[in-house]
Amino acid sequence: MLHSVDRILVAVRSLDDAEANYANLLGATQAEDFVSSFLSARVRRMDLGSTQVELCEPKGDGPVKAYLDAWGEGLFYGGVCVKDLLRYEQQLRDGGVSVVRADDRLYLETDDLHGLPLVVSEAQERSRASGPVEFLYELTMVLRSPWQKVAERYTAGLGLQEDRMVGITFERFGYTGTLMMFQRDRLDRIELSEAHDPAFAMGRFSAKRGDALYMCYVQTDDLADVIARLEAHGKKWTRRTQTPQERDGLWIHPSALNGVLMGVSRHSLAWQWSGRPDWVEALEELQR
Repeated sequence: MLHSVDRILVAVRSLDDAEANYANLLGATQAEDFVSSFLSARVRRMDLGSTQVELCEPKGDGPVKAYLDAWGEGLFYGGVCVKDLLRYEQQLRDGGVSVVRADDRLYLETDDLHGLPLVVSEAQERSRASGPVEFLYELTMVLRSPWQKVAERYTAGLGLQEDRMVGITFERFGYTGTLMMFQRDRLDRIELSEAHDPAFAMGRFSAKRGDALYMCYVQTDDLADVIARLEAHGKKWTRRTQTPQERDGLWIHPSALNGVLMGVSRHSLAWQWSGRPDWVEALEELQR
């Protein structure tokens, strides 16, 4: 029943400073501010393509402050949406996932989902905002647990379908696992990456945090603009390829986006490892 990845929540110390980062580097635009009693935080929603980023600054003791005290700024929750929130709430409860209804959405119990901090909203039609980002499409879990065990839990608890899973192995980053695709014709998914080798960043992360939300991905149709923004503000990023000009994608260092590690892939490229390589559009076609 999951429709798409629609947002990320980021724990930050200053809304204004974080807003400037996301506006300058990704072209995100402020949508609205509100106060979450559940999170004990001031929240600033920003449009990021057709999806959103929610910056969360603590008002006092509560989940956001606890996260900041433990880990510093960073990716606090991943957000997904469904077409029928009430029906999905019952499905979650039937699947053994505890939920709290707050802020007109559902906050899921992380202990029931191998550490996945997930918030579920009612799906809304949202036009794409200005800027180089098209949309968020992936939430990445790094695991100490066997990925098959976690996939089985997400199948039962979240209603994800086993026949939509796409196996992945990336020696470059030292992990193996699966993509739990929401739909057959969309990139939206939760990635499960089992990593143990301390020679790689993911392995070190899982040794420190166990099963935890690690990063997210966005798609862009203007990678050159993203690179220009990062370079103009002196932010760290890592190339996807070794071509003279990076045209496929990159990873934005957590120091640039208030602790969030964000992957960026150019339009349609992610289908290359998501089960439909025939759907990848050649660069020459995109530039016509």
